[in-house]
Amino acid sequence: MPIPRFPDLRRRRRPVRRLPLGLPLFSFVLLGLAAISGLIYLVAVLSPGFAAWFNGTVAAFFRALLAHLTGWLPVSLAELMLLSLPLLLVLLAVLLWCFGCSSWRAALRSVAVMLSVASLFFTSFVFTLGTGYHTAPLDRRLGLESSEVSKETLRATAEVLALAVNEAAEEVTFGEDGFSVMPYDLDGMNGHLLRAYERVCEDYDFIQPLKSRLKPVMLSHAMSYTHITGVYSYFTGEANINVYFPSYTVVYTAAHELAHQRGIARENEANFVAFLVTEASDDPYVRYCGYLNLFEYVSYALWAVDAQAYREVTTLLSPAVRAELQAYSDFFEEFRDSAAADVSDAVNDAYLKLNGSEAGTASYGLVVDLAIAYFAKEG
Repeated sequence: MPIPRFPDLRRRRRPVRRLPLGLPLFSFVLLGLAAISGLIYLVAVLSPGFAAWFNGTVAAFFRALLAHLTGWLPVSLAELMLLSLPLLLVLLAVLLWCFGCSSWRAALRSVAVMLSVASLFFTSFVFTLGTGYHTAPLDRRLGLESSEVSKETLRATAEVLALAVNEAAEEVTFGEDGFSVMPYDLDGMNGHLLRAYERVCEDYDFIQPLKSRLKPVMLSHAMSYTHITGVYSYFTGEANINVYFPSYTVVYTAAHELAHQRGIARENEANFVAFLVTEASDDPYVRYCGYLNLFEYVSYALWAVDAQAYREVTTLLSPAVRAELQAYSDFFEEFRDSAAADVSDAVNDAYLKLNGSEAGTASYGLVVDLAIAYFAKEG
């Protein structure tokens, strides 16, 4: 019978390796991802070619993944997260008070863990939309030649758009309140825009083909005081729409946010892609919304340089269309002077400038330059 062997209890245990500050492993993983993301973003800033490749491959994968993961929800996950933020902050403060502030070391560890979790927002930004701000300009990708922006070109473009609006308006129904009537619900609008995007994606391979679901903002009326009609939340992959605004702006806003969801990051470019998509639609109301919104951008730019020419161009619009524009002006009066809008505009302006848009929030109106170049080529 063999003699049984027992473990030598006198052996010393191997020393346990502890991470700095006693941080959990996931914090170092998240901080490491943030460092990699920073490097990717820096290369994208320096190389438009790399930015285009990353935005069209790696970032496209993660945008699609997030859109599919959150698409089954009928409401906006981003909005739910925002609404639950005060409660989460209170819970976090209680946890820090009870467990995280027993010593300076514990306090530093808690702060480091929170920073590592917060770094996820930067990482998701880079891996979804961030590099899209540094691709080649849209006019170059569309093969458009820069055209002079003058009173003459502004007026000529506004006149073309006015005639296009009138033609589309012939198949549109208008209510007694002056507003045009969208002949379907949000899901129906979603379907029309997705089909239009399929057509545009066939012509322009840098626009990502994607099936996705628009998300109505539950607090749309409150959101209106910020003058925000829609927002793409890159960390959830959702195109969120303020549904309190008139229908003709909702359609165009939806096309704009869907453009962000497909990797078109700059605001003026998302505006113009929204126009290309609405123009390509087989639905007259979608086309009407696209032409009218672009007309507003171009005609307001004309008004800034020649008010008399602006008044003359607006007389080209049909009475029903002019009534809609007046109804919108009356509608917006409730929200025109808003402190919330000043704050949101300042934040958005800083965000856009931080991502390379020197014009900040004024970049939305740069769609006029693209419109003039586009119609000069078409004409």
